[in-house]
Amino acid sequence: MSEPLSQWPRLHHTPGGGRPFVFYVVFGSRAEDMKLSRSRYRCDGIPAALDLMTYGPDSHPEVLDSFREGLLWNALQATDATLARRIAEQTRCVVLRGTLDDAPTLNELRNTIGLVTCLLDHEGVGVFDPQSLQWWSPEAWKTQVFEPARPVVHRHVVILTSAEPGGTTWFHTRGMRKFGRPDLSVRHVPAPHAAAVKDLIDRFIEFQALGGVIAEGQAIRMKALPEGMVCTHAGSEDDPDFNNVHIDIRWPPA
Repeated sequence: MSEPLSQWPRLHHTPGGGRPFVFYVVFGSRAEDMKLSRSRYRCDGIPAALDLMTYGPDSHPEVLDSFREGLLWNALQATDATLARRIAEQTRCVVLRGTLDDAPTLNELRNTIGLVTCLLDHEGVGVFDPQSLQWWSPEAWKTQVFEPARPVVHRHVVILTSAEPGGTTWFHTRGMRKFGRPDLSVRHVPAPHAAAVKDLIDRFIEFQALGGVIAEGQAIRMKALPEGMVCTHAGSEDDPDFNNVHIDIRWPPA
C-alpha cells in the first residue's frame, strides 16, 4: 500500500471565493511520453478539470511562437539568454490549463506542480507561467517550487511596481487567480510608505492563497500606514493589467 501524500491545507479557507485557474507551458516535452510516479512527483493523478495539450510540428506549431514573442519573451532574452535559446530551439510544448475547485486544500495545485516537474523530467527545458509573468529553468522550478514540498505561495505571485506622475508608485500583483482569489492593487503610494505597502500585500497574498476572502469595504489597520484605507472589489478577468478581478486598496485622500 502506497504512502499517503502530504496534504496542503488552506488554513483560512472560506467558501464563496473564486475557483482557481492554472495555466503553464512546458517547452520540449510531450504529454504522451510522460510516466507519472505518484511518490516521486507527489501527485495522485491529473485533476479532472485540467487539460494537457501537446503542440508541435504536426499540431498547431504556431502556438509555440505565440508564447515566444512580446515583452515577456524579449525580457527573457535580455536576462537569461541561455534559457531563451533552449526554449527557442524547441519544436513542441505542453500546455496545462484548467479551472479547479475552490477547495479547502491546495492539493490540486500540488498535483499540477508535480505534473509540470514530471514533464520537465521528460525532455522539458523550461516553463512559462503567463499568469505571474515568469519563466522558469528546470533547475529553478525544482529548487524553488517543487522541492520545498509545500505551497510556497509567494513563488506563484509577483508584485509589480509602476512609477506614477508626482513621484508615487502603483503596487499591483499578478498570479492570485491560481488560488481563485483577486489580485491586489494600491495606487499613489508615497516613497516613505513603500515597505509597509509591500508588507501589506505579502500578508494578503498569503491570506488569500490559503483560502481567505477579503470583504468589501474591509479597512486596513496597520501602524505603518495611514488611516482611511479600504478594500474595494473591482475589475474583471478581461482586465489586461491583471487578467483577473482585483482588490483596489484605496490610498486615503490628503
